[in-house]
Amino acid sequence: MDNTKRGSHVWSFSTIGGVKRVNLESGSDLVHLHELDPKLWTALSCPASDLEIDRKTLELIDTDSDGQIRVPEILGAIDWIVSVINNPDDLLKQASEFPLSAINTHTEQGRQLLDSARTILKNLGKESATSLFVEDTSDTTRIFAGTLFNGDGIITEDTVGGNEELSMLLAEVMVYAGSAVDRNGKAGVTQEIVQLFFDECEKYAAWYAKQEAAPEVILPLDDSTDAAYSNYLQVKAKIDDFFLRCRLAAFDHQSTETLNLQVARVESIADKDLSDCISEIAGYPIAKVRANGSLPLATGINPAWEAHIAVFKRLVTDRLFSGKDSITEEEWIKVSQTFAAFAQWKSEKEGASVELLGLTRIREILAGSMKDQLTALIASDMAVESEANNIILVDKLVRYHRDLFTLLKNFVTFFDFYTPGGKAVFQAGTLYIDQRSCDLCIRVRDMARQGALAQYGGMYLIYCECTSKATNEKMTIVAALTNGDVDDLVIGRNAIFYDRQGLDWDATIVKIMENPTSIKQAFFAPYRKLSNLIETQVHKAASAANEKIAAKMNENVVAASAKGEELKTTNDVSQAPPPPPPPPPPFDVAKFAGIFAAIGLAIGALGTVLAAAIGGFMKLTWWKMPLVIMGILLIISAPSMILAYLKLRKRNLAPILDANGWAINARVKINIQFGRTLTQLAALPKDAKVNLNDPFTKKSFPIIPALLILLIIVGGILYLLQKQGLIHIHMPM
Repeated sequence: MDNTKRGSHVWSFSTIGGVKRVNLESGSDLVHLHELDPKLWTALSCPASDLEIDRKTLELIDTDSDGQIRVPEILGAIDWIVSVINNPDDLLKQASEFPLSAINTHTEQGRQLLDSARTILKNLGKESATSLFVEDTSDTTRIFAGTLFNGDGIITEDTVGGNEELSMLLAEVMVYAGSAVDRNGKAGVTQEIVQLFFDECEKYAAWYAKQEAAPEVILPLDDSTDAAYSNYLQVKAKIDDFFLRCRLAAFDHQSTETLNLQVARVESIADKDLSDCISEIAGYPIAKVRANGSLPLATGINPAWEAHIAVFKRLVTDRLFSGKDSITEEEWIKVSQTFAAFAQWKSEKEGASVELLGLTRIREILAGSMKDQLTALIASDMAVESEANNIILVDKLVRYHRDLFTLLKNFVTFFDFYTPGGKAVFQAGTLYIDQRSCDLCIRVRDMARQGALAQYGGMYLIYCECTSKATNEKMTIVAALTNGDVDDLVIGRNAIFYDRQGLDWDATIVKIMENPTSIKQAFFAPYRKLSNLIETQVHKAASAANEKIAAKMNENVVAASAKGEELKTTNDVSQAPPPPPPPPPPFDVAKFAGIFAAIGLAIGALGTVLAAAIGGFMKLTWWKMPLVIMGILLIISAPSMILAYLKLRKRNLAPILDANGWAINARVKINIQFGRTLTQLAALPKDAKVNLNDPFTKKSFPIIPALLILLIIVGGILYLLQKQGLIHIHMPM
C-alpha cells in the first residue's frame, strides 16, 4: 500500500488506553479511511470467525475466503457500500433496518439494487414495505421459492413445468448423475450434470453396439453367454489347478498320491459333521488326479464343487462338446478361448452408471431432443444471473449497513472496548466466579499459542472449558481477572459463563496464569504468604508428630503382643508368676529445673524485647505513633505493592488477541482504573438491611489473639515499672 500520498482530510485523534487512536466520527472519515496510514490502525488483521458479529457478514468482507480479514478487504467493503448509498453517515447508526430510500439511484448498480430489493419484498409478500432487514434478505429459499429462473444455473422440477417427459428425464439425471441444490432449496441439475449423464448414455450405447456388430464372436453361446462366462470364472481356478496336478502326476508317478489328497487331511475331519466342513473340503482337488487325466463332469467330482460343475456342463460343455461326460485339457483350453472375445468386450465396458436404465431407455433418451430442451432451460436460468446476483448483493448491502461500522470500531480503533459499558466484538460474554463477574472473556482458538504469547500480557488469566446446557457444544475461553483477590481460585473449580446471547454454559477452570490483580491484593500478599507458610509448617509439624505417635503406638502393640506370646509359652512350661516390672526412674529435679529455667529465660527475653519495643514506641509523641505503624506495614508490603503497580499499569491485551489470530498494531493497555470496570466485585444493594447476628458464627475464646494482647500488656507493665525505677531490666549479652 502506497502511504506516501496524503489526502487533505483532517483527522481527529484521542488518547485511549495510553495510545493515540483515530476517531471515526462521520461518514467522511469512512470515505477517506484509505488515506489513513495503516500504522495508525489498532489492528491490521482479525479472524473471520469467533467474533460477536454476524458470521455471514464477516464471510462477505473476507473476499479471499482465507479466514482472515485484512486492511485491503476492509477498505474494499467501505468503497463498495459508500458507492451505492446516498449518505455514508447512515453507516454510523448501525441500524438493522435498511430503508430503500438510502440507495443511491444515480448509479446503474444502485438502480439495479433498488429493483432487486423491490423484487425481494414482492417475493416475500411485502410489496408495500419501504425497508428491508437482514432476516428478509438472508432467506434465499423464500426469496426464490416462487421464481422460475433464479440465475444459479440449476433447474428443478418446477422449471420444467408440466412436461412429463422432461420431468421423468430430470429425475433420471439426478438419480444416475447426481444433483445440486437450487437457490430455492430444491434439488436440481446443472449443465455439467446433464452433460455427464448424456456422455454416460452415449458411452454405454456405443459399447453395447460393439457386440451387436459381431454377435457370433462376442456371444458364442448366444443369450446364455453372460451366465456361462460368470460360471466359467467361478470354476476356472479350480479346473486350472486340476489339470496342472495331472501334468505333475505324469511327470512323476510317485507324486500322484500326494497330489490327490493326503490321508491325514481326510482323517482330521473324519469324526466331524462333514456338512460343517464344506469350506475345508472345497480346498481339496476338484476330482481324482491321474497322469494326463480328463476332468469328469458327471461323477467323481468333489462334493463341494458338484453344483458348479453341473451348471458348467449344462451351460458350456453340452453346447461345445455335446454328449461328453468329461473334457481333456485341450478341450478346457478351447473353452477359455471361446470366452476370450466376450471377456475383452466386458473389460471395455463404459457408461456403467446408467446401465440400470436399460438399453432401450438409453437409446430413447439419446434419440430425442430432450438434452437440447434441458440445455435451453439452463441457459434461460443463466440469462437472469446478473439480476439474481443483484438480489444476493442486496443481502450484502443490508448487512454492511448494519455491521460494517461495528467492525471498524473494533479494527481501526478499539472504541467499543474502551467505551464504559461497551462490549468489543472479541468479548464472548461474562464469567461468574467467586463472587465476581469477569467481562473480559475471549474464545480460545489455540491453547498452545495462548500459552506462548499470553504470558506477555501481564494479566491474571483463567482458562475455562465450557459446555452449553442447551446444545452440549464445547468451547474454551480465557477470562481476565482484573480486580479482587485470588486466594480461592484453583484448577478444577466450577463457574458459570453467560455468552452474548444470554445462554449459560458450565465452566471449569483448566489453567491459571498468575499475575497481580490489584494494589490491595498486593498489599496483603506478604501477610497471606506468611500465614500460609506458618500454616504449612504447623501442618508439617503436626503430621510428623502424629506419625511418630502412631509409629510408637504400633511398636508398643507389637511388643505387647510378643510379650503375651512369651508369657503364654512360659505358663505352658511352668506356672511360676512372672517377675515384677522394673520401677520407674526417679524424678530428676535438676534436669527439669534446667528445662524450666530455659523456658523462663526465653519468656523473659521475649518480654524484654517487647518491653524495649513498647518503651521506644511510648516515648514517641502521639501523632508519630500511627506513622510508625504505617511505616512498619509499608516496609513489609511496599515491595509487593511497587512490583504490582508496575505490572498493573503495563497490562496489555494485545498478546492474548495475537494468540487468537489477530494482528494487533498498537498496545491495548488495561490500566488499574480500567481494570476495575472489567471485573465487578459483589456488592450489597443500596440501602440494604444487614443482620450482623450470625447464628452459625463459632463462639470460642480467641486464644492466640488473647496471648498477644497479654504479652503486650505485660510488656507495657514492665516498661512502666522500669520507668518508675521499681525494676531494672538488662538485655542478655
